[in-house]
Amino acid sequence: MNHLDIDKIRAQFPVLDQQVYGKPLVYFDNAATTQKPLCVIERERDYYLHENCNIHRGVHYLSQMATEAYENARKTVAQFINARQPQEIVFTRGTTESLNLLATSLGQLLVGEGDKVVVSAMEHHSNMVPWQQFLDRINRTELDRINKINRINNLLVIRMDKNGVLDLNHYEELLKQRPKIVSIAHISNTLGTVNPIKEMIAMAHKYGIPVVVDGAQSMAHQVIDVQDLDCDFYVFSGHKMYAPMGIGGLYGKMEWLEKMPPYQFGGEMVDTVSFEKTTFNKVPFKFEAGTPNVGAALGLETAVKFIQSFDRQEVEAYEDELLRYATEQLSGIEGMRFIGQAPKRNGLVSFVIDGIHPYDLGTIIDKMGVAVRTGHHCAEPVMTFFGIPGTVRASFAMYNTKEEIDIFVKAVDKAANMLR
Repeated sequence: MNHLDIDKIRAQFPVLDQQVYGKPLVYFDNAATTQKPLCVIERERDYYLHENCNIHRGVHYLSQMATEAYENARKTVAQFINARQPQEIVFTRGTTESLNLLATSLGQLLVGEGDKVVVSAMEHHSNMVPWQQFLDRINRTELDRINKINRINNLLVIRMDKNGVLDLNHYEELLKQRPKIVSIAHISNTLGTVNPIKEMIAMAHKYGIPVVVDGAQSMAHQVIDVQDLDCDFYVFSGHKMYAPMGIGGLYGKMEWLEKMPPYQFGGEMVDTVSFEKTTFNKVPFKFEAGTPNVGAALGLETAVKFIQSFDRQEVEAYEDELLRYATEQLSGIEGMRFIGQAPKRNGLVSFVIDGIHPYDLGTIIDKMGVAVRTGHHCAEPVMTFFGIPGTVRASFAMYNTKEEIDIFVKAVDKAANMLR
């Protein structure tokens, strides 16, 4: 039996208690960003009211307070995902910056001309384009650049089937080509597929290949234990897990972080500087150039504590029930076609209705107070694979209800009838 008090949870999110076009807001765009509870909003506000200061090098009281709070936030995040030590957490602006950091820094460490990187067919652009562009840079000669010739970028792509399930046999074949890095999504932001990343990590490690996991869609929905997964890197965004925008993180095994070159230069990441030579700070500061977003980091810590205040298994079971219920109710709509029907999914349902453009459908149900995402969801190759321009994506959080799903389904049915 689920003991979550959904009304009490919703009371922590004032943004949900409003009307849109005269209708009660139904917010089903959580895969894009979750709403923020009062405790997170108040923590960030409190920082700017009472603690605002630049951190680490100041000797005065406010700087020391802010530094201690910031480093405690790092400890909280490390404990949340069971990192071995707080220093294995690098604060970034979010998943996209974390992946760009890795494509630049880990790529520079491991990848040379002709080397390969593995991604999957369901990746968000942020876990494909940085690797693609890095490979393109190192595989193009100066003559290629002058003549604007693009070489094959050596990006190896794990196939998936029409249900949105990755082909692990194909993955094994790609691993035999000895790529330097594997970078995969934990949960697909377009299909909801939960990939068997623990198994995939173990497969890669048999060949001595490090694995990056894009955890943008998983941190709010599943218990993450990086030691149990044995991933080499795990990246995430705060704003998808009830924290402020502009903050996220990169977990990396210390042995990798110590070997990787810096990503950006100046400010906090230096140790000593002269015109002849610069030495760099220790991990994680080596990767945190410039003034950090301290207030947002404290908001992230508060969001983690908010999530931890609930039984994680109960939350996951409740969100799974919302997904099951939504899928069942939508199935009765004429022309409904679900995109992504993996046996193990989480967090969202993605669909098209025959003969209706997703944008048109989303625009009309918005007028009925229902917020969903339409389009390719920053995963154009996925849409190309399914032969569609995009989908309607409804994504759920712990504060959503079956009653909201009923409103949503009626809105979709009504909009579809209007557009036929």
